[in-house]
Amino acid sequence: MKKRTLAAVLGLSIALLAGCGSQEEKNRIPPPIKKVETTVASTYAPFSGEAVEEKPTLRPIIVTVNNHPDARPQSGLNAADIIYEMVAEGNTTRLLALFASEMPTQVGPVRSARAYFVDLAKGYNAFYVAHGFSPEAKQMLRDNVVDNVNGMDHDGTLFQRSYDRVAPHNSYISEDNIKKAAAINGADLTYDGRTYHEFYKPKEKALEGTPAMNVSINFGGGIPFNSSYSYDETRGSYIRSSNGYNTTDLLDGEAVELANVLVYEMQHTTIDSEGRQAIDLHTGGNARVYQQGMVRDVRWKLRNGIPVAVEQDGSYVKLVPGKTWINFVSTTPGLATAVTNY
Repeated sequence: MKKRTLAAVLGLSIALLAGCGSQEEKNRIPPPIKKVETTVASTYAPFSGEAVEEKPTLRPIIVTVNNHPDARPQSGLNAADIIYEMVAEGNTTRLLALFASEMPTQVGPVRSARAYFVDLAKGYNAFYVAHGFSPEAKQMLRDNVVDNVNGMDHDGTLFQRSYDRVAPHNSYISEDNIKKAAAINGADLTYDGRTYHEFYKPKEKALEGTPAMNVSINFGGGIPFNSSYSYDETRGSYIRSSNGYNTTDLLDGEAVELANVLVYEMQHTTIDSEGRQAIDLHTGGNARVYQQGMVRDVRWKLRNGIPVAVEQDGSYVKLVPGKTWINFVSTTPGLATAVTNY
């Protein structure tokens, strides 16, 4: 009898303990789950397509940069979002460097304007910087077709000459003096929010094409002005070279690296005895786009005052986020002769 009573007591105790344990499990508060915060960029730089933390505020600034061999290496190229290269006179080329994401401390050597340089600056609603002008460009600038500052009016003040080079390959302007020039001219350097180019978003697969790890471009000016672009798979960018040397920025000594290289075929017309050109930025034509070691044949057309590339189906070419170099070559001899893939 005592054994049965003891067993009953033990059983009841175990049941009570089990019940308490079960209730404790139900009432136990789980530890808080640590939230892993991930920042997804919702803002992208409008001229490079790269993710940025803050909305861009700087109005595009376009500078005519000297590309003569005596002007190399140039200053400020690595800060440019987009660089255009085209013939200025004869078969010698000049660069138009567009700055929006950042400004270098100094840009140059600065060279003279052409009418089609002014047209591009107007299309971007950019503040335009040059030193000198063709007769056609002079009239456009005097008529304030675009907000601008010119070294012909400010040589030795806003524009400074370097002592290690000779004119006309030694005129430079600083970031501070560009801002001063804008203030003098009553020009607002605030970005107006316009967009001109399409970019791939993160994780979006870029269109493929025909393999082309290297491309060379002949502007007709001989070896000093021919250029080549080689795709570096490790770096994921194109390295530009000219006259046998990599294109570098004098300010940091680093090579210019590009995510996109584009070539537009455009009508060129010689307009005077100096060999100055008129370039048709409006009609549209054949083009090529080089991205990630691939090339595609596309077209170009005018969009909001800017020549842009379009796919064969008419959709706008998307650019790989990063820096872009755009070349204008003449319809004579044309893409097939002026541009070589290898």
